[in-house]
Amino acid sequence: MITKAPDASCPDRAIRANYPAVPGSPHRAMPDLLAEYKRIPVPERTELVLSAELEARWRPCILRDQDAQVKAYFARRADLSGAEVEALLADPNQTVRLNCARRADLSAEQVARCVADRDPNLRYFIARSPQLSEAQRAALLADPDPLVRRAAAKGPKHRGTRQRPGQAPLIR
Repeated sequence: MITKAPDASCPDRAIRANYPAVPGSPHRAMPDLLAEYKRIPVPERTELVLSAELEARWRPCILRDQDAQVKAYFARRADLSGAEVEALLADPNQTVRLNCARRADLSAEQVARCVADRDPNLRYFIARSPQLSEAQRAALLADPDPLVRRAAAKGPKHRGTRQRPGQAPLIR
């Protein structure tokens, strides 16, 4: 069994630390669980990520899902851990990242990364964040993209959540 504490700079390690070791092996049970998850059809995975009854064992698998829509819905869940948010902000898909930019629980470092992101759509969403510093808001007011500048000029927008029956609360 691995006894080393997960490295806080590696969200994947922090997430994997929550999974029991395979008996008699130093390796975690993640590969078997991931294979089981991949057998779930994509429409059912989408329902799974929205479910209020999402089992904790599926959460690391969702972070590895190749379907961007599944991860984008997951990014909107209000109950994500810091490690999950970190992993989603590092996702190569802009839609996944911009759904994270809506969150009110981003760290100052995560907000700074969103402000500096190469994608104007992500900068557009973070431009309305109440978490922006004055310097960050000023930088977005001078952004090369006119829509980002317009969003920053509107000022902070506090986002609520919505919850349909049987679903987890989602950030709007």
